[in-house]
Amino acid sequence: MAELTIREAITRGLREALDNDPKVFMMGEDIGAYGGPYAVTRGFFDQYGAKRIKDTPISESVIVGAGVGAAMGGVRPIVEIMTINFSLLASDQIVNHAAKIHYMTNGQYSVPLLIRTVTGGGAGLGSTHSQSFEGWYSSIPGLKVVVPSTPMDALGLLRSCIKENNPILYCEHALLYGVRGEVPDDYYETPLGAARIEREGTDLTIIGYGKMVGLATEAARTLSERGVEAEIIDLRSLRPLDTDSLISSVRKTHRCLVLDEMWKTGSLGTSIAYTIQKEAFDSLDAPVAHLGGEDVPSPFSKPLEDLAFPTTQSILKSIEDNFEL
Repeated sequence: MAELTIREAITRGLREALDNDPKVFMMGEDIGAYGGPYAVTRGFFDQYGAKRIKDTPISESVIVGAGVGAAMGGVRPIVEIMTINFSLLASDQIVNHAAKIHYMTNGQYSVPLLIRTVTGGGAGLGSTHSQSFEGWYSSIPGLKVVVPSTPMDALGLLRSCIKENNPILYCEHALLYGVRGEVPDDYYETPLGAARIEREGTDLTIIGYGKMVGLATEAARTLSERGVEAEIIDLRSLRPLDTDSLISSVRKTHRCLVLDEMWKTGSLGTSIAYTIQKEAFDSLDAPVAHLGGEDVPSPFSKPLEDLAFPTTQSILKSIEDNFEL
C-alpha cells in the first residue's frame, strides 16, 4: 500500500493510460508546458511530447468537438475542461454529439471519450466558478458520470473509465485534491455503477458523493457520540447509479438523508430521494430528506458562501429537523 493524494492518484492513472495504450492522448488548456491548472499533468509534456499532450486554445467547444471526432476515428482522447462551469460552452458537443452518436448510428460508431473536469464550490471563486453540474449531466442518456472522493477510488475509477467505449465525465472536486489515503500497490479497478459503504450504521442512511462524503462522515462521528449510528454511502458513480445498494441500506436503517452541492431545485439529490421514497416506502419511518445547495448564485464572500452549501453543522441540523432519533 502507498499513501497518495487524490491528485497523485489521478496522475498515476493518467500515466498508466498513456504508457499502456499508444491510442491514448490528452488535450486541454494549459495541460502541457504549464503542467495543468491543478498540477495533475505536471511533467507530462516533457515525458510524452506534443503529439500526446496537446495544449489547446481557450475554446471548450473546439476541445470537446475535436475529442469526439478523434474518438469516432479510433483513438482514445482524454480531454480536460478546466472547470465544469466552462463545460457549458461545450454542452452541445457533450449532450447532442458525444452522448448520442452511438445510438443515432445504430452502434456503427462509439465515442470512447474521457472528459476530466473540476466541480464543486467552497473555494471562494464566485458564481461562475463554483457550480456543480455533474448531477445534471447524469440525467443525459448516453453519458456516464463518476465523482471520486478518495485516492483509491480516484485511481480505480479512472482505470475503469479508460477501458470504456462510452463518453464519460470524470469529475474532480476542487477541494479534494489534497485528500490523502491508502492505495494498493497491486492493480485493481473500481467498477462503474457500484456505490461504496463508507461507514456501517443501523439508524440512518446518509447518501452523498465527492466532498459530501467527508462532511457526512464528520457528522456521523458526532451522531455516534449521541448514540446514533449513521451509515454513509458514497455513490462514486452518478450514472450508472447503484440504486440497489441505496435501497438495501434504507431498508436496514429506515431513514435517509441525501446530500449534494447542487441547487435544491431540480438536483440529483431530489431525484434520488424520490426513487428511494418510491422503492422503499414500506421500510421508511420518516420521509426521505434532501440537503443541497441553496437556490442562489454562489457568493464570493466566504461567510455567505458557507451558507450556500451543506456543512457538517447543517447536516446535523437537517437530521435533527427531519428525524426522531
